[in-house]
Amino acid sequence: MHTLTRASRLAVLALFPALAGCASVTPVSYSGVASSSYLAPNPSDTSGRMPYRYTSAVDWRAYNKVVVEPVVVYRGADQQFGDMAEEDKVSLARYMQTRFTEKLLSRFTLATRPAPNTLRIRLTLTGAATTTPVIGTLSRFDIAGAVYNGVQTARDREGLLTGSVIYTVEIFDAPTSRLLTAFVSKQYPSAYNIGASIGKLAAAQAGIDKGADALMAQLR
Repeated sequence: MHTLTRASRLAVLALFPALAGCASVTPVSYSGVASSSYLAPNPSDTSGRMPYRYTSAVDWRAYNKVVVEPVVVYRGADQQFGDMAEEDKVSLARYMQTRFTEKLLSRFTLATRPAPNTLRIRLTLTGAATTTPVIGTLSRFDIAGAVYNGVQTARDREGLLTGSVIYTVEIFDAPTSRLLTAFVSKQYPSAYNIGASIGKLAAAQAGIDKGADALMAQLR
């Protein structure tokens, strides 16, 4: 088995931090989203997972039904998909529709029209990043990557060269269309989730799963 020379290893050590700096994308408030004018920086967010938010006083227990609108792929000039292929955007939107609906059904009855005690939820996929093939997984085992990912895990931040997903959630009172809450979310798997580093969309899908769980925790 070939081993890295000392010079090669030093080059790898230097490369990982540079790649980490280039990979991270900071969400914006997305001017083309209907609730954009309501969104404000979220001072309680320390992880970067919910940088913008609007909230009002809501008793979520008063709602027992939900209308889930079809997930929309955001087309605004401030979208954050980079050079992601269109088919990958569509695939993530479909996955998001399935996973969020499944999670919501653990708490709500699915409805198709406005009615009393019903929420209407609009999900917009505004950005995503794929996992860098091979090197994304290898970075979990190389010494430089292991140190970086260890720090990121402790901070609940993104792992090295791993994909992510960005989306907005807008929740309305269905009968009145009153906006109850809205937020921008960036989700990604744990830096040491090895499974999520295999496959270009695996990390973004893991982020969607985490986002669905986080939404349910908010609505309980």
